[in-house]
Amino acid sequence: MHVHRFPDSAALARAVAGEIKVDLEEAITARGRASLVVSLDEFGRELFATLSRESLDWSKVWITLADECWVDTQSEFSQERRVRETLLQNAAHCAHFIGLKNPAVTPEAGADWVSRALTRIVRPFDVVLLSLGADGQIAGLFPNSLALSKAADSTAAPSCVAVHSLSLPHARITLNLQALLDSHAVLLLVRGDEGMHALERSQREGPYAEVPARLIVRQKTTPLEIFWAP
Repeated sequence: MHVHRFPDSAALARAVAGEIKVDLEEAITARGRASLVVSLDEFGRELFATLSRESLDWSKVWITLADECWVDTQSEFSQERRVRETLLQNAAHCAHFIGLKNPAVTPEAGADWVSRALTRIVRPFDVVLLSLGADGQIAGLFPNSLALSKAADSTAAPSCVAVHSLSLPHARITLNLQALLDSHAVLLLVRGDEGMHALERSQREGPYAEVPARLIVRQKTTPLEIFWAP
């Protein structure tokens, strides 16, 4: 498996932003619209700020989240808030955004709402941008989470699941594996030595409950590109 390596996060941000721009432009040319699914981590702010300045017809781009904390969208923990503050700026201010948080009281109750909202985005997605946690987390899929088996079930509906964990301050909602892989390309961001160790673990055989990233890294159906920086 080839890993694109960069000397720092700024170089990674420029390269990934350029890759996404090309993929979105090709989709717009082919189908008149494009879609991007994102998950925010430490790389996110720098990458999204860089991507927001890329010149393309953002009015034809639909953006949504791979996962979201079940909090008010003005909360400091809200992925939507962070995306609006970083990505939906500059040239990208006119992109269409579909958030995962909705008026339902719980993420379980909101799952059907999300699935209906996501029908506004043409599938397969053009790009799914994910980050790899040091513990093997990917999107809202955490090691040993009770939601993992449901998220990995290819026959499950709707396309997202609720996530609860005693180690997390908030419940979450996340796209399931089928939705994440329903894409023309998955770009995986890996950071530092801990991230590389998690990537190496995800490449080895073993239970996905221990390293959820195995669900993405070891699959053979959707093209995967990996980008690493210290």
